Amino acid sequence: MNVEWDMSDKTPICVDLDGSLIHSDLLLESFLLLLKRNPIYLLLVPLWLLRGKAVLKAEIAKRVDLNAAVLPYTQAFVVWLREQLALGHPIWLCTASDQRLAQGVADHLQCFDGVLASDGVTNLSGRRKAQALVDRFGEKGFIYCGNHSVDLAVWSHARQAVVVNASPALAERAAQVAPVSVSFPSAGAGFKLWLKALRVHQWAKNALIFVPVAAAHKLADVSAVSHALIAFVAFSLCASSVYLLNDLLDLESDRAHHSKCHRPFASGRLSLLHGLLLAPLLLMMALVLSVAWVSLPFVGVLLAYYVVTLAYSFGLKRIVMIDVLTLAGLYTVRIVAGAAATSIPLSFWLLMFSIFIFLSLAIVKRYAELYVMREKGKLSAFGRGYRVEDLSLLQNLGSASGYLSILVLALYVNSPEISVMYHHPKIVWLLVPVMLYWVSRIWVETHRGNMHDDPLVYALKDRVSLLTGVVAAVVLWLAM
Repeated sequence: MNVEWDMSDKTPICVDLDGSLIHSDLLLESFLLLLKRNPIYLLLVPLWLLRGKAVLKAEIAKRVDLNAAVLPYTQAFVVWLREQLALGHPIWLCTASDQRLAQGVADHLQCFDGVLASDGVTNLSGRRKAQALVDRFGEKGFIYCGNHSVDLAVWSHARQAVVVNASPALAERAAQVAPVSVSFPSAGAGFKLWLKALRVHQWAKNALIFVPVAAAHKLADVSAVSHALIAFVAFSLCASSVYLLNDLLDLESDRAHHSKCHRPFASGRLSLLHGLLLAPLLLMMALVLSVAWVSLPFVGVLLAYYVVTLAYSFGLKRIVMIDVLTLAGLYTVRIVAGAAATSIPLSFWLLMFSIFIFLSLAIVKRYAELYVMREKGKLSAFGRGYRVEDLSLLQNLGSASGYLSILVLALYVNSPEISVMYHHPKIVWLLVPVMLYWVSRIWVETHRGNMHDDPLVYALKDRVSLLTGVVAAVVLWLAM
C-alpha cells in the first residue's frame, strides 16, 4: 500500500539505474558493445571477473563508448523525477554500474545532483550501496528508488521506498521494510513478446528447405518430406538463435531505427540476460536435433549458416554490397540445407536462379530501409554503408538481378534437362511471364514505399503474390 506523498518534504531521492531508471542493464549493454567491437575480448572477461565484479565493470567500461541518449528509459519514472527536482528534492543517481557509464547517463538526463557508482574497486550493490547512502545522507535520511530484491537491503535504511518496474511480490516485500510512497508497475514480458523476439513469423523463409524436394517431384516421398520437416524445425531454432544474438549486438542501431526500436530487446521489454542465455540453448537444440534425426551434411550446412550469419552481424552488414550478397547467400543456403537433409542432388539451374532472385530481394530490403531514411530527412541509414543518393543505383541493381533470375529460368526451360522432369516442358514457359510480372510488381511496390517488411515475408502476406504463387504452381502441375 502506498503512503501519502509529503509535498513539503525535500528528502534526497536516490535512484537505482539498472532495471529502474532504464529497462536494461549497463553491464550487459557494455558487454555486448565490447563483444561487437572485438569478440576476442570474450577471452579476457573471465580473467577480469576473477579480480572482482567492480574490476570487470571498469575494464569493460573503459573500452566501450555507450550512447546514453538511446537507452530505453522508464519514461514515466523520468517524468516523475523531473517533477520532484522542480519541487526541490535533490536527486542522486546511485548504481552498481561503473562510474564512467553512470556519469554518461547523468550527463544526458541533466537531472541529477550527484552520482554514486562502482569505481573499479568497490561494487556498489546491496549492502555496500546501503552503507554508502547512510554515510552520505544518514539513517532514514533518503528516499530510495529500486526494482530488485537486492534493493531490499537499501530500502531497509531508507525513509521511504519508490518501487520501479518490479513484480507485485517484490513491492509487497519492499513495503515490509519501508513505507512505499510511489510505485511504477512493470509491464512484464508475455509469451507473445518472446514469439516476437524469436521472430517466429520469419520461420516462413525456412520453407525454402522444401524447394529441392518439390523441384525433384518427391513431395509424395514420406522419407524425403519427413527429413525436410525435421530440418525445417532445426533450421528455425538455429535461425531464432541468430535473430536473438543479432538483436542483442545491434541494440544501438535498432534504437535509432524507425521500426526496429520497438523490438523486444531494443525497447527493454525483454531481459538482455535472458536473451544471452536462450541464444546458445536454441543453437544446441538445433544441433542435437540435426545430428540425431537429419544428417551430418545438413549439420555442416547449418553450422556454415550460423558462422556466416555471425560474420554478418559482427561487420559484414556494414559493408556496401557485401551485405546484400551475404543476405542472398543466406537465403540460398536454405535450399542447400534442404538438399543436404534429403540427399537430393542440387541443380545448377536452381542454384543460379536462387542467387539472382535472392540478391534482388536483398536489395529490395536495403532500398526500403533507405527510402524511409530519405522520407525522414536523413542522409544515410544508421549502421549501414548506404546513403540516400544510392537509391536509384540500388533500384537498377536490384531490378537487373531479378530479371537475370528470369533469364536463368528461360534458359532452363530451353535446356535438355527439363524434358527429364516434365512431360510437357513447353508449358513451363508460362512461368517466365508470371515471374516477370511478380519481380516487376515487387520493385514497383518498393519504389512507392510500400515495402515495410522482409520481402519474402511480404510475399507471404501479399494477396497478389500469393495468387501469383498459385498460378505458378498450376503451371508446373500442368507441365507434369
